[in-house]
Amino acid sequence: MKSELTEAGFEDLTTPTSVDNAISKPGTTLLVVNSVCGCSAGAARPGILMSLDNGKVPQHLTTVFAGFDVEATSQARRYTLPYPPSSPSIALFKDGKLVHFIERHHIEGHSAKMVAENLQAAYNEFC
Repeated sequence: MKSELTEAGFEDLTTPTSVDNAISKPGTTLLVVNSVCGCSAGAARPGILMSLDNGKVPQHLTTVFAGFDVEATSQARRYTLPYPPSSPSIALFKDGKLVHFIERHHIEGHSAKMVAENLQAAYNEFC
């Protein structure tokens, strides 16, 4: 489940410091809070990967794994406030500022294509 994103080029953030470093990079950063749930496998991860087939994409691709990398996930969630903790969830940052966020309830029950289209619209606006 981790490798599905890391094999596609996502940086696996496993410490709070690695999260801070990733979010603070200039440009656009996609941060995926990955999880073992069915909506991660059915819509989130496939949708995220489909979303990268777009003219504009984030400069930096990153992920934390909820339930495993507990401290890194907790740090990542500080950057997505005021949204409540949610996994899976997908955050797009521009120059360290949160500009787009997809919560679990926007993934669960939706198709991978819908997740991809949501992300592509955000990439087209912010990347």
